[in-house]
Amino acid sequence: MTSAYETATVARLMAAFARRTGLSPAKEHPQRYLWTDAFAVCNFLELSERTGDQEYRRYATELIDQVHRVLGRFRVDDDYRAGWISGLDEEAGRCHPTSGGLRIGKPLKERGTDELLDEQLEWDRDGQYFHYLTKWVHALCQAAFVMRSHKYAQWAGDLAQTAFKKFMRRSGSGKPTGLYWKMSTDLSRPLVPAMGLHDALDGFVTFREVQHAIVKVAGDAEVNGLGEASESLFALCEHGQWSTDDPLGIGGLLFDAYRLCQLVRQKDGRELRLLEDVMEGSANGLMIMLEAGYLKHPAGRRLAFRELGLATGLRAVPLIVTKFQNENKAFGRPALLRLIDLLLHYERLSDEIIDLWLPYAEDPDESWKAHQDIDDVMLATAIAPSTFLSVGNPCPRTH
Repeated sequence: MTSAYETATVARLMAAFARRTGLSPAKEHPQRYLWTDAFAVCNFLELSERTGDQEYRRYATELIDQVHRVLGRFRVDDDYRAGWISGLDEEAGRCHPTSGGLRIGKPLKERGTDELLDEQLEWDRDGQYFHYLTKWVHALCQAAFVMRSHKYAQWAGDLAQTAFKKFMRRSGSGKPTGLYWKMSTDLSRPLVPAMGLHDALDGFVTFREVQHAIVKVAGDAEVNGLGEASESLFALCEHGQWSTDDPLGIGGLLFDAYRLCQLVRQKDGRELRLLEDVMEGSANGLMIMLEAGYLKHPAGRRLAFRELGLATGLRAVPLIVTKFQNENKAFGRPALLRLIDLLLHYERLSDEIIDLWLPYAEDPDESWKAHQDIDDVMLATAIAPSTFLSVGNPCPRTH
């Protein structure tokens, strides 16, 4: 796939997404979903960097504003509440749209306090997910880096602080013990108390990215007190077990690994050990998934967006190689080098996954249409992932 064809394909996918979801032309009640929109912001910024067309920056900024206006407020069908979920008045809410977190954007209202948990139904109910908030924090950081905007870095910091404060589980003595997986829209109660497998890791890496963004864009060394939050999350990560056979989870580990490569303090042995553990978890998970024959199942039994997350993560592997080659004195750990060598052998799977799903995007069947927004957007990210994978230092354009 040539670079020109990549860019044209991504532009086509993102233009269709903008029309369908009410971004452009703007609808009175646009269809916003936090995970998908976080990837979409990065895709529009990527198109801006590739083409020099400032219209794509406008799409990114308008999408950010829509997400905050829609998902930063209570649902229009909420029976009891209205306004900003932070509780701020209109003017303060517009100035600090992320200070109360952001809704997921699920089709159903969150579970009421008098309703029993239905695990199947919960997937379609609204609320807040920690791992969706961190994806949006990353998108805001990318907007801050690309547009040199202190505003986006500040909003990312506000959201990180809120996520840490409200999602952190603590012992009776106040010691952090984990993260709630899902909270109510107003962050007053946990909806699912279990912790996601990679939430602490994703939080630690993302919070370090926020610190980097605020210092780089705004020159603010205080960084909103996120140092303490980062240390607490890092403590939850030490000796973590990261292996998973879920393709989206493996892709997320590789995404976190490359961000760690860009952010790790060169003399911090603890962070280098974490990086090694994450790479090992990625490699082990990939071996388990492949041995189970997951990618040999018929397409109708698979979820495209989960595999496209893996394809995006695999695109980071050669970038990790370059990072290690350029800074060998800092990262020259034999176990890490062996893991990178192993993963590099499977980087070609990213092209195979993209080649499988691209025809479905061009001529969607009912299965693709069922998840079209997230499938299209994550396909675009997998094709052109450089902005998504960056933490402020431009990545080499893939392929």
